[in-house]
Amino acid sequence: MILLSRGDRPFLVGCVHLLPLPGSTVGASAAEAVERAGSDAAALAEGGCDAVIVENFHDAPFFKEDVPAETVAGITACALAAREAGLPIGINVLRNDVRAALGIAAVTEAAFVRANVLAGAVIADQGLIEGRAAEWARARAALCPGVVILADVAVKHAAPLAPRPPAEEARDLVLRAGAGGLIVTGPATGAPPVLGDLEAVREAASGHPVFVGSGTTPENARPLAAAADGAIVGSWLHRDGVLDAPVDLDRVRRIRDALD
Repeated sequence: MILLSRGDRPFLVGCVHLLPLPGSTVGASAAEAVERAGSDAAALAEGGCDAVIVENFHDAPFFKEDVPAETVAGITACALAAREAGLPIGINVLRNDVRAALGIAAVTEAAFVRANVLAGAVIADQGLIEGRAAEWARARAALCPGVVILADVAVKHAAPLAPRPPAEEARDLVLRAGAGGLIVTGPATGAPPVLGDLEAVREAASGHPVFVGSGTTPENARPLAAAADGAIVGSWLHRDGVLDAPVDLDRVRRIRDALD
């Protein structure tokens, strides 16, 4: 397993934001998505990332839970291309199809998956999303027992049905829902978390790794990294900050240097 300790420096996970996949609402080319996934992953590896996470970022609006077969196939093809960069890979199937992510992880030999809502329930732009931790824990055990499930605490772009202090949610995620690590974000893509929330989650995590999940920049990387085990960085790494542009190698290096 990976991602189980901080190590000598903060762990940096770079996002491979996939181009629109077949079945999305905009023009999509599987070949273009696969090619971009491979080149973005190569830039993330060269720039100093420790792992990459592949997600269908440009498929919005997202299905709430179960995605169609063509999305699973597209993410799988892109994940295999990203794996050629030589880094451990993770899978995030938006909005919350953790069962599909585990299946893709089993086929692509991924190291981790991200669960936006592992337990509890939130209201998001897709409607009511409920965690299915019991189902996913059993799928993981059957398909890919070495895969780590990273779970969001107070996931972004959503509001909990019953708000709880972040530390309480964090404890339940690791002790009752089977999370192998936790992710803390701001309220939206590109927004950093509240430092106090990050510190509270880290204290409550029972030794499980905690990652900053949004909003890391060279300017705030050090204080955020000091309160976490690492960072998952996506939007800032694109050329000129444009989300559908390729990953910028120089930006990856700047984040790596800032975290170190």
